[in-house]
Amino acid sequence: MNNEKKRSILSAPGMASVLTAYAGVVILLIIFTIMNPNFIKPTNLMPLIRSICPYLLVGIGQGIVCITGNIDLSIGSVIGMSTMISATLVCNGMNIILALVIDLVVCMAVGLINGVLVGKFKLPPFIGTLGTMTIGRGIAQLVNGNYNTGDIGTEGMVTWFRNVFYYKRIGFLYYSVIITFLIWFIFNYLMNYTKYGRHIYAIGSNQDAARFSGVNVFKTTTIAYLISAFCSFIVGLIMTAQAGMGNMQAGLSYEMYGVAAAVIGGISTLGGSGLLVGTIAGASVWAILQNGLTMANVPAALRNIIIGIIVVACVLIDIARRNGMIGKKKEA
Repeated sequence: MNNEKKRSILSAPGMASVLTAYAGVVILLIIFTIMNPNFIKPTNLMPLIRSICPYLLVGIGQGIVCITGNIDLSIGSVIGMSTMISATLVCNGMNIILALVIDLVVCMAVGLINGVLVGKFKLPPFIGTLGTMTIGRGIAQLVNGNYNTGDIGTEGMVTWFRNVFYYKRIGFLYYSVIITFLIWFIFNYLMNYTKYGRHIYAIGSNQDAARFSGVNVFKTTTIAYLISAFCSFIVGLIMTAQAGMGNMQAGLSYEMYGVAAAVIGGISTLGGSGLLVGTIAGASVWAILQNGLTMANVPAALRNIIIGIIVVACVLIDIARRNGMIGKKKEA
């Protein structure tokens, strides 16, 4: 019986891509440790694990949206809004809890708008979220008069906020890591064990068939974009806690990081397949490459080229697999 359960888990759709991603993580760890023994030391590993958090969070949000067959280009702008709104309100004397609530409402409004544009009015997701991306970045710039904020300080609840979202840790695990993996656990459960998760996969596989089966495509699509906005909001808080200020440029290119974490982890950009467990590996690959190549003194431009090639290769492999060009058994 146990063997049957193990086989069913390992044979789940998309598990082969997930296992490949985790194998890549192990290989990268070995390579960078050989290149620089300091790579595997706790002084580097602890910050490395913490650096995975933003990539994993945007990977969760972008991954769920991709499974619906859509994409979210507004992720980076929502991050910028999150850090600027929270920091600006706190710098102007507002209680940080109230500031975070207002920040959350504004960020979630972007997710709602994305859902309405794509799910209700049928705008191509690239166009709809490109528009909200531009608007969101404009809001981030206008919040504090086109200036980055000053220091949010270290008094009272602000200290608690910065400790929880960046600095404090239990043993070798930072609170931000615990928060991130708790969020991952919740959405992974949602995707694998709830009716909503099944609806997500259904509309990504065949939207018309899902609609005829009684799936509320508009509602399901909107919730996917709300999850993406929520994850981006949390990333913004992490950046605010780290820098102690709001930065208008925060979150630039993070929509690409989200796609990278999702795609490297085995989630299809064509919709309908992929597992959130793979986003952990995808985010880890991204963070390890950034960290390892930096320690190897590889220029930033070359780092981006290397990681970009990996992302494109993963997408091409996914398309080839979908078209039966690879992974298809030959008939006798």
